Amino acid sequence: MAQRDWLEGGGSRGRVVMAAPGWSERVRELLTRMNSFHGAGSSKALCLPFMVAGQQVGHVPQAVARCLCQYPAVFSVSQGDEAPARVELSLQLASYEQRTSAVQGVLRDLRAQQAFPCLKEWREELYNVMPYFCDPPLFSMERAATPLFGVKCYGAHLNGYTWRNGQMHMWLARRALNKPTYPGLLDNLAAGGIASGLSVRETLVKECQEEACIPASLTALAKAVGTISYTYEGARGGIYPECQFVFDLELPEDFVPQVGDGEVQEFYLWPLDKVKEAIGSPDFKPNCSMVALDFLFRHSYILPDEERYYAELVEGLHRPL
Repeated sequence: MAQRDWLEGGGSRGRVVMAAPGWSERVRELLTRMNSFHGAGSSKALCLPFMVAGQQVGHVPQAVARCLCQYPAVFSVSQGDEAPARVELSLQLASYEQRTSAVQGVLRDLRAQQAFPCLKEWREELYNVMPYFCDPPLFSMERAATPLFGVKCYGAHLNGYTWRNGQMHMWLARRALNKPTYPGLLDNLAAGGIASGLSVRETLVKECQEEACIPASLTALAKAVGTISYTYEGARGGIYPECQFVFDLELPEDFVPQVGDGEVQEFYLWPLDKVKEAIGSPDFKPNCSMVALDFLFRHSYILPDEERYYAELVEGLHRPL
């Protein structure tokens, strides 16, 4: 909870002292980083729209666009001299299957060339590509390659909480040290990207079972509470527009998550003041930190009269993709 204090002097009794600036500034910096594609100095103005069947589905950085010129049968690249600047998937690829196969072939070739660092994290996991989540997918592509095209990615995250001596506590996970991304950092109790062929709820059930051994019967009680969304530029290039579907699950007091598939090394049950202090720290995976922050807002643990940047922080959790 934000710090309260009584001020001395006539009539000042009961005034609220704003939260210490250290925490607020740290969280503002986190949200600025996670929305860096929208900020000053980003590559947004230089990126080329990625078009598929006449619809924009992403943003392609210039370095990637130049590389795609090697594959004219799959990608048409225009810098705006004689046609609008864009990267367009060949119109000859008319079906979901044709597009998926052709793009995967290009990506495997780029991986063999070691053309981009992100392809070293190849997972053999496909993500759907479409303008909006409600749209039918136009094709699917390797998860590790999505930053090269700035396509939207989606995930499901679970806030697991319980009560101890009348106080709310949250379960957090610590990622395994062999994870390809953010090894050893704090994470939500369970979370994962939505792969091609899976729904939001199916993804949640899958991740809960695999990562924390939460039975499907218990996960079924999780409540969908909204989304967080952000777009950032990676340190090694690439664009990451992401939307996470957020769920809250009140767990029995005697429930203890267990390590499942090895993606987590251990779990912690922390009071909310300790969770709050970890948010925005280098020890917390950034987007999972945002999910936990959203929880604190929704459960009135952070209040607008006590947090000077309340509106700004809430807005930073929900930037349009």
